[in-house]
Amino acid sequence: MATVATTQRARRHKVPRRESMSKVDTAWLRMERPTNPMMITGVLMFAEPMDVEELRKVVKQRFLAYRRFKQKAVDAPTGASWVTDRDFDLEWHVQATALPGRGDKQALERFVSQLASSPLDHGRPLWQFHLVEHYRGGSAMVARIHHSYADGIALVQVLLSLTDTMRHPTPGDQLHASWLKHEHAGVAERVGAVDRYVQLGTRAVEKGMEMYRDPTLAAVLAREGSEIARELLHAVALPDDPPSLLRGRLGVSKRVAWAEPLDLEEVKAVGRACECTVNDVLMATAAGALRSYMIERGDNVDGMVLRATVPVNLRPLEHARKLGNHFGLVFLDLPVGEDNPIRRVEHVAQCMDALKNSRQAIVAYGLLAALGMAPSAVQGLALDLFSRKASAVATNVPGPQQPLYMAGCRLREMMFWVPQTGTIGIGISILSYNGQVHFGLISDARLVPDPASVIKRFGSEFEKLLYLALMGSWERRLDAESASNLMPAES
Repeated sequence: MATVATTQRARRHKVPRRESMSKVDTAWLRMERPTNPMMITGVLMFAEPMDVEELRKVVKQRFLAYRRFKQKAVDAPTGASWVTDRDFDLEWHVQATALPGRGDKQALERFVSQLASSPLDHGRPLWQFHLVEHYRGGSAMVARIHHSYADGIALVQVLLSLTDTMRHPTPGDQLHASWLKHEHAGVAERVGAVDRYVQLGTRAVEKGMEMYRDPTLAAVLAREGSEIARELLHAVALPDDPPSLLRGRLGVSKRVAWAEPLDLEEVKAVGRACECTVNDVLMATAAGALRSYMIERGDNVDGMVLRATVPVNLRPLEHARKLGNHFGLVFLDLPVGEDNPIRRVEHVAQCMDALKNSRQAIVAYGLLAALGMAPSAVQGLALDLFSRKASAVATNVPGPQQPLYMAGCRLREMMFWVPQTGTIGIGISILSYNGQVHFGLISDARLVPDPASVIKRFGSEFEKLLYLALMGSWERRLDAESASNLMPAES
């Protein structure tokens, strides 16, 4: 009888379900710093007012269909785990709020900035939605989700799974995933090579990331005779980014701003004129905006090239909803020292072409997995080493090109930011939706206290590119030399 009673008590007080966290997800959990909370922050703006109870209903039906979001992260020296939260409270995770004053764009940016500066409660599942009930005649939702759950690409897909393609969908209707582009066959090959990179990454981490000073380990890697070894050696041997006002000691306060959207067809037109990709055009536009801001702040940018770390997806997008972090990182040049806007496009395009033929992304993935197993002291050393090699994090996510609805409200605009790591204090986000391109900036308040001053330059920098594309010859590629002849002379 005692055994039966014990069993009954155990059932009443069931031990929460525990699952081991992957090595890469553990790395992102442990990267949390007061100066850089590891959150993906998103803002969705709706044309109509949304009721918080309707939002909770959607979250319960769709978001919580991923049981991971009812689990909290528990870290321990032996490894991190996901544990079901027995006291899960949906009303705490989905809250209604109001903006002070007129409730305009600046007020929403300030509200998002406060949330982006505030770490999530590690005693609960690491996510929260804040519904701003009255914003510009409609409403807005600010979503915060910890990076340990999934990468930004996957979490954008999760948020889009809360939407519909019609205001009042009929039962059984499914969101048409037209934005899920088919990846080329190399994705499976890249993912299959990850184990090899994890092994090499572990060896580098065990050496305290001092490989570039250690001829013994360098010789071992050289004997490997593989592209993997060369990429790993190249990654840790990159020089630090040059000093600028975008680098410095970080604080605990973030600032957020986003620009008026660009027309996607106009961006494509510039890409066709320059024979490059939409991404090349947008990253060159970002470089031009940063250049203009830095010059105004008194920075000497002549000849300066900064780097941005750019996430690269390592799985087919249709698998992104499986959560977890499955991306690598590459270092992209931002030629802020170049005054010719077309030459900036050419520089970015050349850098992107070189990266497409490298395995730098998988190297970074392997190092992240290795860091998830490393002691905290080594993690800190490695994180500092790699974050010194870039001044910004830049993301570009192609979203759906048709109107979407959530809880019966039309989605008007959306923007998101991934966290920065280590000593990086600037984040540039680009997201296309419904024929428009949205630019956002998140910054450490000590470095860039006025991100709106940077954001307002994106439009004017793109207009320069569009003007040159329209004025140039339509019979041949627009290059930097012909652009020089088209640009008005300085007085």
